[in-house]
Amino acid sequence: MSIKQIVVPDLGDIGEVEAIELPINVGDKILKDDTVVVLESDKASMDIPASEGGVVTEILIKLGDKLQEGSPLLMLDITAESGSDVQEKPQITEPVAIHSKSEADSKKTEIVSSTASFDSEKNVDLVIPDIGDLEAVEVIEINVKVGDKVDKDQTLLVLESDKASMDIPSPFAGKISELTVSLGDKVNAGAVIGQMMTQQQPAATGKKVPETIESSTSSASVQSQATQTRTVQTDSKPPVPELPAISNAPRKGLVHASPAVRRYARELGADLSKVTGTGSKGRVLKQDVKLFIKDELARPRATATSGMAAMPKMPEIDFSKFGEIEKVPLSRIQKVSSVNLHRNWVSIPHVTQFDESDITELEAFRKSIKEEASALGVKVTPLTFMIKAAAATLKAFPTFNASLAADGENLILKKYIHIGVAMDTPAGLVVPVVRNVDKKSIYEIANELTETSQKARDGKLLPASMQGSCFTISSLGGIGGTAFTPIVNWPDVAILGVSRSQMKPVWNGKDFEPRLMLPLSLSYDHRVIDGAVAARFTTHLSKTLGDVRRILL
Repeated sequence: MSIKQIVVPDLGDIGEVEAIELPINVGDKILKDDTVVVLESDKASMDIPASEGGVVTEILIKLGDKLQEGSPLLMLDITAESGSDVQEKPQITEPVAIHSKSEADSKKTEIVSSTASFDSEKNVDLVIPDIGDLEAVEVIEINVKVGDKVDKDQTLLVLESDKASMDIPSPFAGKISELTVSLGDKVNAGAVIGQMMTQQQPAATGKKVPETIESSTSSASVQSQATQTRTVQTDSKPPVPELPAISNAPRKGLVHASPAVRRYARELGADLSKVTGTGSKGRVLKQDVKLFIKDELARPRATATSGMAAMPKMPEIDFSKFGEIEKVPLSRIQKVSSVNLHRNWVSIPHVTQFDESDITELEAFRKSIKEEASALGVKVTPLTFMIKAAAATLKAFPTFNASLAADGENLILKKYIHIGVAMDTPAGLVVPVVRNVDKKSIYEIANELTETSQKARDGKLLPASMQGSCFTISSLGGIGGTAFTPIVNWPDVAILGVSRSQMKPVWNGKDFEPRLMLPLSLSYDHRVIDGAVAARFTTHLSKTLGDVRRILL
């Protein structure tokens, strides 16, 4: 036994590539130049051939591995029965029956043994099989060259018409001795595309190749051999081999497709794992990809939730080559919120409406009840009034107190009003929910906000306390800023961003007077809410904040 390691050959300037197919198993006998793995980079896919023939004793890689030039692929027993390449002994799998002993004794009978090889090799024409009503079909791929050894049903070339593409399989095993076609040639059914040197009788031709059994064969040996052999029938001319039957059964396991088909699928954005292959042994053809895309486009999926963009993966950068770095892990909350925020930003068409609210009177009223609230152990902040005003505005505009159904064709209107409040904590952003704010007083909301804020800082918020919001408020007033674009907190359809209030000169019709103005930034899901409705919403909210008595209306 002579074991040799097969490695990835020179790939040019391609770096690491992914192993996407392993068409071999341990114990398989392979020939030189047989495909042992299919690799795919961001530019192309490629079949990696065996540099030696032999028996696979160990596979050193698995699907998904990243490989490069020189990476070990498998261990191969290259012990040859004759020469350096391992070749299959030509065999006839169909045994040949002989006549009775008396006939065998009286004359020589022509049979083909199940284990016998032919006396000489033959050149056999390779012809295009029946391809239906297609004519002058273009050759788009040639998968073999002169001198290649091929197996029965191995793809020789790929044809493409304006209707379909198809693999042309080899009708038998042998060695390519001549090719008479080139890329771009037009061929028809029955056209000779080359010749093959073969020792194995083509199954399609059915020609008889004689081997003599002497009449001295004993009864016992004849009887024994009769169980292994049968008469070989002859035809006047070899028929055209037929294409493999098309199967509509869903494929499972590895995806078998040529590099050209893989490239074509990538250009169209087709997932080959979802394409049913109709080629030999489930091989995916170009026609299959076309039909898959046609079927996908024909599906009635144009709803409000369709068309989510598939984002390309960000390239990995080694920042250490630019200078000293430190890697700090994200907190659990940051990991969760980053995924949600990215999903919401990508999948929801955001529009932000900016406005200002005159809260001069509101602030005066808040300060006037400060002592009363303190006596009750409550701290009333401007956010408390914003929550109450938002509840009143949601009642006036019920489409804001809603969620888009999963089918994208219905709107779920909510009869309750729960307000989510974005809070900044040492561990990251959290959004606890204050429930039934329309039924609670200013003091009750203020007290709940105080308790919730403390739990958020201590990391004691339960998951249930951060679910079920109808509308979200993100207030940065205590930090600063004039305006920003908050990201809609799905499944809400809108979020209110609040920046720092400041005194501004406002024209009252006669002169300018100082007024405390609060910047509002309303981001909304444009699939559900139109711009005009959003403008009316912020106007109503501004007026409510400007005169808190409107909350009673």
